[in-house]
Amino acid sequence: MTSKLKLTLACGDYEIIRPLKEGAVSPDGIELNILTGSDSATRHWRFLRGQYDVAECSGSSYLVARDRDMPFRALPVFLHRRFRHGFVFINTGKGIEKPSDLIGRKVGVKFYQVSAILWLRGILEEHYGVPHKSIEWFAELDEDIAFDPPADLKLQRLEDSKSVEKMLADGELDALLHPDIIEPIVNKDPKVGRLFPNYKAEEVRYYQKTDIFPIMHFMGLKRELVEQHPWVVANLYQAFEQSKAMAMKRIRNPRIIPLAWYQEAWDEQEALLGPDPWEYGLTPRNRKNLETMVGYSHAQGLISRNIPLDELFLDVSQGRKRGTFRA
Repeated sequence: MTSKLKLTLACGDYEIIRPLKEGAVSPDGIELNILTGSDSATRHWRFLRGQYDVAECSGSSYLVARDRDMPFRALPVFLHRRFRHGFVFINTGKGIEKPSDLIGRKVGVKFYQVSAILWLRGILEEHYGVPHKSIEWFAELDEDIAFDPPADLKLQRLEDSKSVEKMLADGELDALLHPDIIEPIVNKDPKVGRLFPNYKAEEVRYYQKTDIFPIMHFMGLKRELVEQHPWVVANLYQAFEQSKAMAMKRIRNPRIIPLAWYQEAWDEQEALLGPDPWEYGLTPRNRKNLETMVGYSHAQGLISRNIPLDELFLDVSQGRKRGTFRA
């Protein structure tokens, strides 16, 4: 029997990769060892140090890696997207009532490079008139890839004993941009709130204005893998497409999810975002999404130029009207 190419894939434990993980979908000629145990920050850091063949990777950090010609490439597969207006947290005693109140304030981040924070800085600047250089930034963790901040960027790295969540609750920070729902919000700490209390309505307005459902993560590959086995690119991409199609068909069944109004939520999402908000590939909508992300990265001093998308992502086409997976 012909042996398959053995690859290690690290990613989040998403429904849209369940068919791949469980073996219902298998990329042609490839045997995947799929790891889903790491948190995002750890997985991204380890991939960018060569520990996985293929991995879901921070979009922001991948842009920095490609700007420096590090040995990685990416498929236009986007396992994680998220609207971010609900992830701007404030200390409720600091008189912050609107976005412009953040100007001149002390604002924490887990680390500066993370995709969620890249998007939030860009959105606050472009849509709410809050220049990212008008804020004093405090970062808790080291970056996925070390970088030299622009001379006029106010960015401090906190000592290991400090936590940005605790600093926000204690009033040492005025606000916090974070990729996750923070503990003070979960615990309903009255000292901590959201900049946008009705964040869903704000996110809907943002989407209606921009047609952007922000992409957070790309699917990274080692460059040597692509060079040695170029056929892997299309085969992996097709498998991710098949897995997503199979998963979306499964979870269309409202009995799958234990939520009383799941069908209504699904219908609401489809009416606003369309039938496939998680679409892969360099479609027109995804191009706008990604070009916005690249533009924010360049404007914020993380990358040295606006990198063209066709340079950032591998070509997954198999010729006109060939190799198209039909759900």
